[in-house]
Amino acid sequence: MRDPALPTATEPAPQGGVAVQLRGVTKRYRSGAAALGPLDLAVGRGEFVSLLGPSGCGKSTALRLIAGLAQPSGGTVELAAHPAARRGEHAIGFVFQEPTLMPWSSVRGNVALPLQLAHAGRAEIAARVDDALARVGLRDAAEALPRQLSGGMKMRVSLARALVTDPDILLMDEPFAALDEITRFRLNDDLLTLWRELRKTVVFVTHSVFEAVYLSQRVIVMTPKPGRIAAEFRVSAEEPRGAAFRSSAAYAARCREVSDALARATEPA
Repeated sequence: MRDPALPTATEPAPQGGVAVQLRGVTKRYRSGAAALGPLDLAVGRGEFVSLLGPSGCGKSTALRLIAGLAQPSGGTVELAAHPAARRGEHAIGFVFQEPTLMPWSSVRGNVALPLQLAHAGRAEIAARVDDALARVGLRDAAEALPRQLSGGMKMRVSLARALVTDPDILLMDEPFAALDEITRFRLNDDLLTLWRELRKTVVFVTHSVFEAVYLSQRVIVMTPKPGRIAAEFRVSAEEPRGAAFRSSAAYAARCREVSDALARATEPA
């Protein structure tokens, strides 16, 4: 059941209007099998929202629909226009489960790729890449090749590449799932620091209750296929979050509530 203190998923979220709006969105495979929905979800500008659910529930599909990498079978996906966009384009950054780096190119070259594809000028590319690398702590690794990097560093490169175009919306599909716990905790903290500084709208997919509650302002619990919203939880915590919040009674209690909701959502009918 939904947390009664929360607005419904279709209500406009705070912080300056809605950045992402899904209305009655469904997705079916060519076989006819339903993968998602109907799904109604509103994400506010600057909000950090996590989608939490079992494998195959449509979390990644929802991200792909938001990004325009796939089209819904029904319903609508609406995005707020990027202020600096031309021809009504939307600025979206996407961090996938795997870093998908070009092995022959340096860290700098991998981060520069979106700007090169957009035919940005050389000076602009250099300045933006330097800024993105500095933000993710990779200034000193700019000339390294992917094979010289740890898993955590590769994911930082992927994050820098997503940020280099200065997107309004950052979509993240289980980016830290394959990392060890210490590295994952560190990247969680670094991601929150970036979010506080840049105030991007973030939609984050994860299987981890603990990660979802630690990172998010709002956690959306989804049902098994076809993915629908089973419950929502708002996470209220003083900023900046850190070790004190992770070890607090409030964090533990919220994790239990979200975990219980996830268990209920995945119970056989």
